[in-house]
Amino acid sequence: MSLILSRRDLNFLLYEWLRVEELTTIPRYADHTRETFDAALDTCEKIATDLFASHNKKNDQQEPHFDGETVHIVPEVKIALDAFNAAGLMAAGQDYELGGAQLPLVVEKAGFAYFLSANAATAGYPFLTIGNANLLCAYGTPAQIEAFVRPEMEGRFFGTMCLSEPQAGSSLSDITTRAEYEGESPFGQQYRLRGNKMWISGGEHELSENIVHLVLAKIPGPGGKLIPGVSGISLFVVPKYLVRDDGSLGEHNDVVLAGLNHKMGHRGTTNCLLNFGEGVKYRPGGKAGAIAYLVGEPGRGLACMFHMMNEARIGVGLGAAVLGYTGYLHAIDYARNRPQGRAIGKGRTDPSSPQVKLMEHADIRRMLLAQKSYAEGALALILYCAKLVDEERAAQAAGDAAARERVTLLLDILTPIAKSWPSQWCLEANNLAIQVHGGYGYTREYNVEQFYRDNRLNSIHEGTHGIQALDLLGRKVMMKDGEALEIVGETVRAGVLRALATKDAALHEYANALSTAMAGLTLVTRRLSAAGDSTLTLANASIYLEAFGHIVVAWIWLEQSIVAHSALSMNGNKEDDSFYRGKLAAAAYFFRWELPRVTTQLNLLETLDRTALDMQDIWF
Repeated sequence: MSLILSRRDLNFLLYEWLRVEELTTIPRYADHTRETFDAALDTCEKIATDLFASHNKKNDQQEPHFDGETVHIVPEVKIALDAFNAAGLMAAGQDYELGGAQLPLVVEKAGFAYFLSANAATAGYPFLTIGNANLLCAYGTPAQIEAFVRPEMEGRFFGTMCLSEPQAGSSLSDITTRAEYEGESPFGQQYRLRGNKMWISGGEHELSENIVHLVLAKIPGPGGKLIPGVSGISLFVVPKYLVRDDGSLGEHNDVVLAGLNHKMGHRGTTNCLLNFGEGVKYRPGGKAGAIAYLVGEPGRGLACMFHMMNEARIGVGLGAAVLGYTGYLHAIDYARNRPQGRAIGKGRTDPSSPQVKLMEHADIRRMLLAQKSYAEGALALILYCAKLVDEERAAQAAGDAAARERVTLLLDILTPIAKSWPSQWCLEANNLAIQVHGGYGYTREYNVEQFYRDNRLNSIHEGTHGIQALDLLGRKVMMKDGEALEIVGETVRAGVLRALATKDAALHEYANALSTAMAGLTLVTRRLSAAGDSTLTLANASIYLEAFGHIVVAWIWLEQSIVAHSALSMNGNKEDDSFYRGKLAAAAYFFRWELPRVTTQLNLLETLDRTALDMQDIWF
């Protein structure tokens, strides 16, 4: 079996549960069939297996280094990326006009899951580029799209997102990078940009002809002062090399690598401190300051950037899910092949009896079941969210405003969960994978320790766990008088009714437990929103996010159980029989071991606990 990802599970999620073949009735996807979807997945699986996974460990052990002039990266990275580009995968989801294949996002994400699982660091370069291009397609001018997006889709240019700064961290209102208007250009309003950006993944390398930076900066107000807060933030496209009117590359822009950050994981992706407008090495036009082109409207930069950030958050969730997934597959393989100890019972007292495989120990199976419930549940959640994007696009194309608003609200409220739940619980899956390996799991000779290190980043970047919690409780559940939360409730209740309509006692048990948990969440949300003290309410936001996430994933498992139960009753294939029974066992684990956590969390939230809020600095 593949240790990267389970194709059988992908097929189950895509075709049996999400029924993605139905998307081909949408005009945008009308040229596709299951055969074209499978061909795309086959291509992703092969390239990821042959060219990405094969250098994952080397990429980790020989991380990029800067000699003062050039960033050096192991050559296998470019070989893998060239194959990715040659297969047309950079433009897989784009319009035909941009050389794309108009693949549904849910299928694209399923295929890209192979790359994130095989080699998260190398996969970072193209996936950042795709997000960069999607933002420019949404907000850029036709000239910007032609100059920057088209080469990105061809794999000639790569892209980044430049948000944070050394002194600002996640507090983007405190950025100080400034952009001063210089005049009009073929690519729109031209500015001179000066400042420093930190934590820029893919910010410097020689893997592509050019790097297209999307940079948040402030335009000075009256008196040359920067406007406080986020209202003054604008978005700019800043290429590493200037692009001439005919598309050819010009001189080096005033963008300088100040240094590489050395991370715990994701070591193969360059992570940079960039200086814009340093004016020491490069002086385009004889002036210091990086040439930048305004994207969208002035002062609307953060709103534009959220297009890429929200896409990135689902991407982070996908990366977390599949790192947990590959760790789980490695742990299964190890448990099936490693003899250790003797079975509980008669043989345990006889040292001359043969050792049994780790899989024979109940506690090992417990840890594997936990990993299965986390990883498969998280992957299903991400693919569900990706399909919501496809449904949103379809509703927009059909002019169905009500359907689009409903899907958009559901996607909005699920996005912080899709980012944070896999990042928390699939990291725990990696932790358990190490535990299954025992002492060997803690060594660099085995892969699971790297999966843990790589996955540890996902609860931090694109908005930490706490920031996602504040977004969910402080904004998302209150949107339109709680309409988004009501849509979640309706979606969950529909699944509960389908489960109750079966004749299976276990599904009835799960449905009733989920119904109780969802009702409890709704009541607690009302209690929190009526507290009248936002500081107190948000002090417990992280617990709220965790409870909400567990309820959503419980619904995901109920949905999978309904499909598996139905398929099992009609199935005569022994291999499929085992697959479906595995799904039902993972669902049983989640409902009996995981969902009960929510009761304690909701009880705590109900009390409006002040423990963390009242803690004083000096008491530490």
